[in-house]
Amino acid sequence: MSQQGSRLAARRCLLVGGTGGLGLATARRFLEEGARLVLAGHEVQAGRSAEQALNAADRCRFVLVEATQPESVQQLFVEAIQFLGGLDVLYHLAGASGRRYGDGPLHACTDEGWQHTLSVNLTSVFLTNRAAIRHFLSVQQPGVILNLASVLAWSPAPHFFNTCAYAAAKGGIISLSRLAAASYADRGIRVNVLAPGLIDTPMASRAVNDPAIAAYLRSKQPLAQGAGRSVDCAEAAVFLCSEESAFLTGVVLPVDGGWCVSEGQYCQ
Repeated sequence: MSQQGSRLAARRCLLVGGTGGLGLATARRFLEEGARLVLAGHEVQAGRSAEQALNAADRCRFVLVEATQPESVQQLFVEAIQFLGGLDVLYHLAGASGRRYGDGPLHACTDEGWQHTLSVNLTSVFLTNRAAIRHFLSVQQPGVILNLASVLAWSPAPHFFNTCAYAAAKGGIISLSRLAAASYADRGIRVNVLAPGLIDTPMASRAVNDPAIAAYLRSKQPLAQGAGRSVDCAEAAVFLCSEESAFLTGVVLPVDGGWCVSEGQYCQ
């Protein structure tokens, strides 16, 4: 992990989905780099645990949000901007698998699986991104938006990861983000995307703990010969939210250990 720095010094950052595996690792790195944070999530206990783990009450606060509901997102931005004294960065990490609701292969995906998965993974991004853009425009300031997608948006692996609604939602995030990047670049608003491969987080535990998938990852993500780490994504997020990437917008950055350029071998 990088040493204490100032790459995000005085940056006022909102992390939506900031209490999970990726979110907590990112929040820790943002604080180490000098940021002030609001972490948003839909579980109070997870939020309080994150606050305690980060131990930075003067620079970090948890706010409850239901990111699929417009009124809740609006209230989140009111509270975040009040605590931070403004806003410079939105990083939307919130998302979830829809398998238990019926997401799956196209021929088998249920109506509920489709609607739920798109709501959690794409509608939520639309709502938070819209709120951030409206804020940046209203105060006439530049800003940064970073959205989390997935390599599955364009590099499918249907043998193990055949969930059509999830792939569609992550592809939608990329399209939304690139259009926003093109639309607001002349206002100094940058919009980029992180697209992880398989990362070892609680959400990915089904895949990470599957012996067949573990064997597949040895060749599919050859840089790690397995799942990636949350800190790998956190370091990339620091870069894309700092002035180091001031000339970058519309970028889709795979953080995937080689997934997108590796064929991957199935073990019999």
